[in-house]
Amino acid sequence: MNRREAMSSMLAVSGTGLLPAGTSKVKKEPFIYSLNMSTLRGHKLGFRKELEVAAKAGYGSVEIWINTLQDYLKNGGNLKEAKTIIDDLGLKVEDAIGFAPWIVDDTATRSKALEQLKLEMEQLAAIGCPRVAAPPMGATTGDSLDLKKVAERYRAILELGETTKVAPHLELWGFSKNLSRVGELLYVAVEADHPSARVLMDVYHLHKGGSGMDSVKDVGKPLVEIFHINDYPKTPPRETITDADRVYAGDGVAPLKELLKNLKNPEKPVILSFEVFNQGYYAQDALLVAKTGLEKMKKVAQGV
Repeated sequence: MNRREAMSSMLAVSGTGLLPAGTSKVKKEPFIYSLNMSTLRGHKLGFRKELEVAAKAGYGSVEIWINTLQDYLKNGGNLKEAKTIIDDLGLKVEDAIGFAPWIVDDTATRSKALEQLKLEMEQLAAIGCPRVAAPPMGATTGDSLDLKKVAERYRAILELGETTKVAPHLELWGFSKNLSRVGELLYVAVEADHPSARVLMDVYHLHKGGSGMDSVKDVGKPLVEIFHINDYPKTPPRETITDADRVYAGDGVAPLKELLKNLKNPEKPVILSFEVFNQGYYAQDALLVAKTGLEKMKKVAQGV
């Protein structure tokens, strides 16, 4: 047998047979667990301390708030130091929460929003963050916007993301006059006609906007990279429930197991980011809240 035949024969053997002794194929996890800093927002820890708490609690991924990063920069920090802090803690900044009113009809306001977004995206790129949330800021009340125009405006910020290497993810806000329903979100994402279009959904907002958890089945898996996880209690009812009523995953009545089964993507893990604005949690120790959030996310996702 010549060398080529011998090599072909070896490659025909099962892949596991070629692994070193004592090793086995590692199962791919369906989810990455992240902490959205809204969860610690009431603790008023600041940029560095929030990250330290997340790392100590066992997270490898986080979602920051842009204004917290900018406060850090205003108070003497710089982007290079911020990146060093993140790297030294072993964290990855998966996404950032911002509120530029890119969606509004007013041309002057929208122009300023694009300038704001460009600056924010450049700052995020410098610390290694590949995404930014794009909610319907400025259009939560008043008239219903023309969704075709919204799609054009979303495409404009997607193109901005091409140059900055930070992709804006279209965010669902269930309480909003615009982009409160999954159908609206999907229409805008598809009509934007851009390969980087993605959607950012949330357990609470799916409930608040009336789309419900089953609507996730209608969203193509490539459109979802990150998802805000939380839960909601039986009362108050959907019509009057607020952001502050969100609770730990599994502590409410949302059908989270079924939701996560529908959300799961066999091609790549989905980032589950724990996001609440609970005043009761803000009164507790920040590390305890972060740890509890991680434990309860993992418990809900177990076996999915």
